[in-house]
Amino acid sequence: MAAHQEKKTSEERKHKSTQNGTRASQVQWGRAWEVDWFSLASILFLLMFAPLIVYYFIMCCDQYQCSLTDPLTDLLTGKKHLSDIWNKTPTLTYRAVGIYTLWVTLQVVLYMFIPDFCHKFLPGYVGGVQEGAVTPAGVVNKYEINGLQAWIITHALWFANAYYFHWFSPTIIFDNWIPLLWCANILGYAVSTFAMIKGYFFPTNAKDCKFTGNFFYDYMMGIEFNPRIGKWFDFKLFFNGRPGIVAWTLINLSYAAKQQELYGHVTNSMILVNVLQGIYVLDFFWNEAWYLKTIDICHDHFGWYLGWGDCVWLPYLYTLQGLYLVYHPVQLGIAHAAGILMLGLMGYYIFRTTNHQKDLFRRTNGNCKIWGKKPEYIECSYMSVDGTKYHSKLMTSGFWGWARHFNYTGDLMGSLAYCLACGFEHILPYFYIVYMTILLTHRCVRDEHRCFSKYGKDWSRYTAAVPYRLIPGVF
Repeated sequence: MAAHQEKKTSEERKHKSTQNGTRASQVQWGRAWEVDWFSLASILFLLMFAPLIVYYFIMCCDQYQCSLTDPLTDLLTGKKHLSDIWNKTPTLTYRAVGIYTLWVTLQVVLYMFIPDFCHKFLPGYVGGVQEGAVTPAGVVNKYEINGLQAWIITHALWFANAYYFHWFSPTIIFDNWIPLLWCANILGYAVSTFAMIKGYFFPTNAKDCKFTGNFFYDYMMGIEFNPRIGKWFDFKLFFNGRPGIVAWTLINLSYAAKQQELYGHVTNSMILVNVLQGIYVLDFFWNEAWYLKTIDICHDHFGWYLGWGDCVWLPYLYTLQGLYLVYHPVQLGIAHAAGILMLGLMGYYIFRTTNHQKDLFRRTNGNCKIWGKKPEYIECSYMSVDGTKYHSKLMTSGFWGWARHFNYTGDLMGSLAYCLACGFEHILPYFYIVYMTILLTHRCVRDEHRCFSKYGKDWSRYTAAVPYRLIPGVF
């Protein structure tokens, strides 16, 4: 939202800071200062069960051909015991440790030591050194945006190996998938624990830290806003984008290679999953500079939620469709495949166009055209922690006039397309659409709570003008 400052007198600033500062600091910025019982219960549930959920899904594919119910049936009927399942689970291996260590090291090198060159020859791409949003402490962090470059180099090395060097099999990820899971967990817990210790003893910026006094909440949601090592290694940007999202397309390629090895061909459903998810990943890196202004970077602290989540949850559960198709190859009819492709592409178009409309509106302060017309908007204002008054505009044109989070609607359409490519024999590949629906609906509620606290009656005017959150006329 385009904003400009309105200077206040010292008396007005002091008064407004006292009146609005607490509310602004507690609601507008990131996670909570205090923990209610529901939040604590949710945190404890996730800390205890999220790792088990990941293990359960991967184990079901490894031992039960992707059936989510058969393991429970075996346990309840006494046919098997937990020890039987655990004893059949592949353990951590030196090979997996070596693979994972080399992988993370490669991504660190690409992130830290190779400045971006893609922005110099790709029209429209924004890379190189970019500024993030202003933190509550007034810091404007700079970032080296080179994720697209890292993705290109990584995949060039992958295909060079597959077709020329033959250092390792393209199925290497699938073949070591569970041992790699233990490596990912070790890194996820290690970086989350280090981030918490760092927040207490040597934070990057003490004014951008939040402490609730509750160990579990602080560990889960993070203490530091932007933990860094040195000038450029930013924990949030690295772990949000690398190594998990760069790996996403490699994981799918490994699944496709395994399907080729097992059955002699790659099904059109596997190709669809690779193409549609590949578009999503490339979009992420093409718009990495824009990502600096999203809720993940602008409002989330770095704790277990992001550290472990990006190392384990994302690469293991976001790729379930490809994993499922290794065990259950699905050859779709032409009409079915075309319908899924159209759904996925339409979802991507809505997702990208909606985000582009907001970005264009912000960059031009509303002096642009949306769908050929000057955009409509609602003028609003809010107070910062120091008592400075800001003016903003909330757009009600284009897709933003259809629903307040129509970009999420497009995201969900794409998510559904991934799942539909797997057919209807098992429910496991549909976990992704269920999870994304819960995640994005919760994010809608969370974001709107923050906006209402920030804008007050102006936000009420906005919601009256745009009454639906996700689906026009429904929700």
